[in-house]
Amino acid sequence: MNLSLPEASANAPETDALIGALLLLSLAVLALVFGLMLLYVIRYRAGSRIDRGKLAEKSWRFEISWTAATLVIFFGLFLWGADLYVRLFEPPADAEKIYIIGKQWMWKAEHPGGQREIDTLHVPANRPIELLMTSEDVIHDFSVPAFRLKRDVLPGRYESLWFRADTPGTYHLFCDQFCGTDHARMVGDIIVLSGPDFRRWLAETPSSEDLADQGQDLFIRYGCSGCHGGNGAGGLSGPGGTAPESLGRSPQGGTVRAPSLVGLYGSPVPLSDGSVVIADDRYIRDSILEPGSQIVASFQNVMPSFAGQISEEDLVKVIAYIKSLGAGGRS
Repeated sequence: MNLSLPEASANAPETDALIGALLLLSLAVLALVFGLMLLYVIRYRAGSRIDRGKLAEKSWRFEISWTAATLVIFFGLFLWGADLYVRLFEPPADAEKIYIIGKQWMWKAEHPGGQREIDTLHVPANRPIELLMTSEDVIHDFSVPAFRLKRDVLPGRYESLWFRADTPGTYHLFCDQFCGTDHARMVGDIIVLSGPDFRRWLAETPSSEDLADQGQDLFIRYGCSGCHGGNGAGGLSGPGGTAPESLGRSPQGGTVRAPSLVGLYGSPVPLSDGSVVIADDRYIRDSILEPGSQIVASFQNVMPSFAGQISEEDLVKVIAYIKSLGAGGRS
């Protein structure tokens, strides 16, 4: 058994330091408690000549001192761990997004450029990588011990995970959640390459078109353009620009069936219940599969659900296309 793991990511040293501090403090408390127990077992053993007559006067100073000291230290470690946990959930703005789909019993990866991998993931060294993960069937768990990272991958929602690998090499990828009969075979490799080597890999790996281009084709095929327009703008809801009922108002005052998707990604979206959400990957995915859960203000719930009709892989591509629709539309 190899008890030493490489520290292959930027957060690995701090994670190891936190675990080491928790271990040392726990051992210190354990040694104190069991040391005192052993001391009194030996001191007051049967046959000992020590005087057991008069009880010593009770003092709380020692108990209060060591209890308060350990409380302060443990609370400090809690704050340290909470800070690390929050930072691991907040990817840098320039992180490169890669989609991960778990399926019995494999890991599928989709790069922005359209490159696809199974049970292998190539990433560049010294660059932040954000993984947007979901499952097609049961709960999986994406775990890379060398990066000190693991995250549950759940069906029906996106989970995010980010890291920055700083040491080129090949590192094992596991599923840490029992997911069926071939769970033990759901393994893979994370291959960290230097910048030039990663660019070379991207150029040499076949890809018909990038995710956004594939998503544009699916956007039309699934009929999304009928309401949202071919370029993501809200289309007219009836023949000749009229509508049988008022479904919403465009900024120009025309009646539209659906809100515009141009410049949607990353922007605030006012909802009919008065709340405001940010249009991220999760929001767009939920709007496709469960359109009635978050209805945009000034619009009615007329969009059908695509749950069970569109695969997770196609969802990734449609979302990539919607993300590509900038303020001026996609060229």
